[in-house]
Amino acid sequence: MERSSKAAERRREIIAPALRHDPLLTAATWWTILAVILLFTLAGHTESQVRVFWAFQVPLDVLLAYSSWRVSRVATGPTRRFWRVLTLAGLLFVIGDTTQTITVLLNGGQGLTNGGTVQTACFGVGLAALIVAMLAHPHPQRSGRERLAFWLDSATVMVGGAVVAWCFTADTSGSTADLIANLAAGGVILTAAFASAKMSLNGNAPMHKAAVLPMVISSAFNSVGFFLAPGSAATLPAYVFAIRFLPSLLIAAGPRTQEIIARFDQTAFGAKRRKPYSLLPYGSIAVVFTALVVLLSDESSFQNVDESRLWGVIIGLGVIIALVAGRQLVAFHDNTRLIKELDHTLAELREHEIRLRHQANTDGLTGLANRTHLQEEMAEALDGHQPGTVSLLLIDLDGFKAVNDTLGHPAGDALLAGVARRLTESVRGNDLVARLGGDEFAVLLRECDTTAAEHTARRILRSLETPLPVGNGAMTRANASIGAATAGPDADIETLLRDADIAMYAAKHAGKGCWRSYTPALAGVQASEAAQALQRAG
Repeated sequence: MERSSKAAERRREIIAPALRHDPLLTAATWWTILAVILLFTLAGHTESQVRVFWAFQVPLDVLLAYSSWRVSRVATGPTRRFWRVLTLAGLLFVIGDTTQTITVLLNGGQGLTNGGTVQTACFGVGLAALIVAMLAHPHPQRSGRERLAFWLDSATVMVGGAVVAWCFTADTSGSTADLIANLAAGGVILTAAFASAKMSLNGNAPMHKAAVLPMVISSAFNSVGFFLAPGSAATLPAYVFAIRFLPSLLIAAGPRTQEIIARFDQTAFGAKRRKPYSLLPYGSIAVVFTALVVLLSDESSFQNVDESRLWGVIIGLGVIIALVAGRQLVAFHDNTRLIKELDHTLAELREHEIRLRHQANTDGLTGLANRTHLQEEMAEALDGHQPGTVSLLLIDLDGFKAVNDTLGHPAGDALLAGVARRLTESVRGNDLVARLGGDEFAVLLRECDTTAAEHTARRILRSLETPLPVGNGAMTRANASIGAATAGPDADIETLLRDADIAMYAAKHAGKGCWRSYTPALAGVQASEAAQALQRAG
């Protein structure tokens, strides 16, 4: 992690100076500054302003097309497709703006920033293709419902743009064509802003965040420039010309920035990050409500409100609410699915936890409790116990090594499993049978005094007298030595295990199939007998 962070820091240190000193970005910036100066200098001379506005667009369009083409050569997959579409859009802008420049130079600056037929067609097709490319660019792990929600969000923002355009820029007394053009322009501009923002925030973007930022800002300038003055205005202030011109620089700067970053960074086409939700549709509702409030507040009374504008806002608001409701329904289904998946995952985790706990507390061969589990149960049984109520049996098989050596390890394992079954069948339900390892077993007896423990030991020995199957039709008898110990007043785990162990070794050396009970009352004599037996055996 630290190494990757240092590598990213080194890339930033290289890329930042390259962007600051890039000759094409520098030239485009000064070209734009010159255009803005001329637009303000020629204030009051509308035709000259229009000529400057269109003539200065063309070099920036060329930069857009050229940089997009350069990036498309190094991109792959869907990202390459996006940059090819952007290259096509740049070429259409070049054709349209060049045609418009020739027209205004020859025929005067009529139409202000609205292009002629060729320019409008080229701009509309190029922008529409770019918007579709941004909206349709694939995102990682996107389901059908998520794609539907994305398009509902897009439609919500587009309707919101059209409603705002209807309120503030549409001339209801003009021609139907101008009205439709204004509504479409408002919707398209806001949708372009939405698409660029969504593309940058939703993960798997086809460009670096530093490259997408100027394109998002260009959408904001387009929106501001569109709503500052209606498209049918006869003249425009110099600052409106300037604001409507700036997006050309910003749109061209995005691909050029991407081209420079791609030279030094192999991950230049955006981080794969996703936002689980979008606030833009709700922002669209807020904008339309605001437009409605402004529309009503501009009139002296409700009766004086332009009915066509009012009904347009109301209908648009209804459509937006319906779209958002559909979006919420999709989200509800997604949430339901996620809750089900979460419940399933939690159930699997619980089952996994149970399996792990079982594995941690169970002997894998016999299925009995292991030493760890036995000690946990002994600690619980001895906590506040009454003297003479908790007993422990230690059982050691005699001659087990001979079974392994003569019949093989599978036979030995079968014998251990059979002994485990016999032990379980010989004790009560609340007693705990455990395998301590090898051929050594233990039985924890709760509510069991010395006499009851001796009876249990005898019952176990009798059960082991019957031969056990060990595979391939062979049968063998399990001989065992049992040591019994009953807990005294101050007994703990170590004491009880030690006492039972001493008793078990005393039984083993006294003769096969025998058992000895070891209690605090007999500690001195029993310990002496065990020590003597062990000494004789040594």
